[in-house]
Amino acid sequence: MLALVAGLLVAAQLVYPLLAAVLRALGIPLNAYWLSLADWLWVAGALAAHLFVLRLVERRPWADVGLGRAALRPRGLALGALLGAVAIGVPCLLLIVGRELRVLPSADGSWFGAAGSLLAKLAPAALLEELIFRGYPFMVLRESAGPVAALAATSVLFGIAHVSNPGVTVLSIVMVVLAGCFLGAVVLVTGSVWAAFATHLAWNWTLSAAVHAAVSGLPFAMPDYRTVDAGPDWLTGGAWGPEGGLAAGLGILSALALLRWRGASHFLERGRVAAGEHADG
Repeated sequence: MLALVAGLLVAAQLVYPLLAAVLRALGIPLNAYWLSLADWLWVAGALAAHLFVLRLVERRPWADVGLGRAALRPRGLALGALLGAVAIGVPCLLLIVGRELRVLPSADGSWFGAAGSLLAKLAPAALLEELIFRGYPFMVLRESAGPVAALAATSVLFGIAHVSNPGVTVLSIVMVVLAGCFLGAVVLVTGSVWAAFATHLAWNWTLSAAVHAAVSGLPFAMPDYRTVDAGPDWLTGGAWGPEGGLAAGLGILSALALLRWRGASHFLERGRVAAGEHADG
């Protein structure tokens, strides 16, 4: 925790002000894309904390914490992104078809430009949260207390981290905790924090860029149309956005069931391979 705080402070209080001063001196405007650089510096601070603890304190490889080269395999990243998009996209689609969410027109603009801008804003925030909650702390808890304890502790902390967001309710925080279990399960099944990052980013981007709804209570201006609550808050999430309602909870539970099946299949297949190797020996 000390390494993490130190890395974030250096990134926010030293590196970013110096970089911003250099950009201003060069006449480069600090527009929205440049400002997202500040978020990436926070990510760099969190990675620096992981580097310090893994290499200098414990002398362990990046693979032990789910950040190694193998964790970047396209198959795992694609699985994570697909799960994240479908787990929230399908419930939102059903709510729209059932008229619990209503799609209204908004100002004209470039959808692709807005979607790209959102991707630049959402990516560092999602990666930072995954490093903090599903990175090194998750590994330590999993090894010392087991995977269930790691899921429970990090997911509760993940929920607590969102209590200051606008439109917060008890149900929305419960849904965030459940989402934390979902993301932790991705790490357990794939062995990759990068896959959990892909899941997290796809979830947030689907909500904001595809559905045009709020993400954890934070609205984003999107062109052409916007999606508004037209049903009971316990189902649609209300001001928090669709991820704060029970419909999203059903999507998460379905994704967790799929992950459990995939994890069981993976371990079963690995056992068969091991048995075959033993027989051959």
